[in-house]
Amino acid sequence: MTYIDRTTLDAKALKDKILKLKEEHSAVILAHNYQIGEVQDIADFIGDSLELARKAANLDADVIVFCGVDFMAETAAILSPEKTVLLPAADANCPMAEMITAGELRVLKERFPDAAVVCYVNTSAEVKAESDICCTSSNAVKVVESLDEDKVIFVPDRNLGSYVARFTDKQVMPWEGFCFVHDRITPEDVINARKLHPGAEVLVHPECRSEVVDLADHVYSTSGMIEHVCKSENKEFIIGTEVGIIHRMKNDCPDKLYYPLSDNAVCITMKRTDLQKVYNSLESLTPRVTVPEEVAEKARLAIQRMLDIK
Repeated sequence: MTYIDRTTLDAKALKDKILKLKEEHSAVILAHNYQIGEVQDIADFIGDSLELARKAANLDADVIVFCGVDFMAETAAILSPEKTVLLPAADANCPMAEMITAGELRVLKERFPDAAVVCYVNTSAEVKAESDICCTSSNAVKVVESLDEDKVIFVPDRNLGSYVARFTDKQVMPWEGFCFVHDRITPEDVINARKLHPGAEVLVHPECRSEVVDLADHVYSTSGMIEHVCKSENKEFIIGTEVGIIHRMKNDCPDKLYYPLSDNAVCITMKRTDLQKVYNSLESLTPRVTVPEEVAEKARLAIQRMLDIK
């Protein structure tokens, strides 16, 4: 008797239905590098926050299905207000983005009126609207260096702010937010991983603590990591970021070996999107993400200033 893997059949059927609905709705699926493998595999474009922001701004589509977290879908809605932007997992929030509010930022601006405000894209639309310019982990140093002001309020990630401060003479004043996935990685994790894999390069994300960054061979955004491993002559890598990226690395550079720096580096909200939710979202065209125009107009300026930096 031949065994039929019903799970595989269901996944294939879902993929076929998703492809059909995509065509019907003139839709494009964007997925962050941290998404689960089956979602990455169905996506039209995979990338980090900067790549997906650029893609969202220039897509020829009526519907954007954003497989990521809330602030990413908000950014797409701000950049493409004429499009229908869907977030398949309505509860896929970013805990770090919730660590700073627009009200708290206004207080900071009053306290330091001569400082520019740089906000990480991992923030709400309301916080972006109160900021001078946005940044991502891949361009944060370049963004800060582009400013005329000598003082910079940097929200919300203290670790990324500290990393940026290494490469600029400007006074960087970081907020006390953090990514729980990266902040929980410890120097001991690096030491133990090197013992287990002595020939492997250690790559970490700049959202990690300074003492972890100090022990790494290289510090990159997620797409920076992917570019590095594909170009490097080295064959083994210890990956210090959310473990979902390893799926893409294995697809892009299958002849190399990848080890997570920490098995605990899992963003539970990034994992809330699956094929069933992508299908449900395309079928119903919900949950839709919108941003009030009075907020979007101001936030758009901060995002566009970032995108204008090459």
